Amino acid sequence: MRRMSLGSVLAASTVIALAACNRQPSTDTSAPPVPAVASTASAAPAAVATAEPGNRTPTFKGYGDLKFGMNSKEMREAWKAPLSGTAPANPGDCYILAPDASAPKALALMVEGDKLVRYDVGNATEIAPGGAKVGMGIDEIRKLYAGRIREQPAKYVPGGLDLRVSADDDSGSALVLETDAAGKVTSWRVGQPPAVDYVEGCS
Repeated sequence: MRRMSLGSVLAASTVIALAACNRQPSTDTSAPPVPAVASTASAAPAAVATAEPGNRTPTFKGYGDLKFGMNSKEMREAWKAPLSGTAPANPGDCYILAPDASAPKALALMVEGDKLVRYDVGNATEIAPGGAKVGMGIDEIRKLYAGRIREQPAKYVPGGLDLRVSADDDSGSALVLETDAAGKVTSWRVGQPPAVDYVEGCS
């Protein structure tokens, strides 16, 4: 076998190395493209423009953001939702605003002299200041408001009672609960005198 000299070996290695360095990138288009790496970052959800409903908690000072003494314009701004009802020709007259025109007895806001003076509740969802609600028995009402109740016969409900509860704060308001002959609360209202004692409402 013919042996290559050391010089020949080194020369051959140099030629191979130079050839490797001068190799051009392949122009073969048949090779599959490198797949793009999918981003794992999720797109931020689009912002939804919705008006926050505001406070709806019944208190002796008003109904959530609606405070006794507010005028009708202030009430509509604070409620942040439609209120049905039309102001009377005489600004001093009494009228009702209702959040739900189809169920005005569920929640009615009494306005007199263009001021919020009372709200009436006829649904079992709302809880009156102190814990009372529609459907509750009279004995439980007496326990909740012991020492603060004045009872009198209902004007239009035979056997029923009207329970008037004085406020436990500095509002000067009162809570009036109406019961049926079975002693169950059928509706209640909170307001300032004399409006809270109007048995017929604005009638």
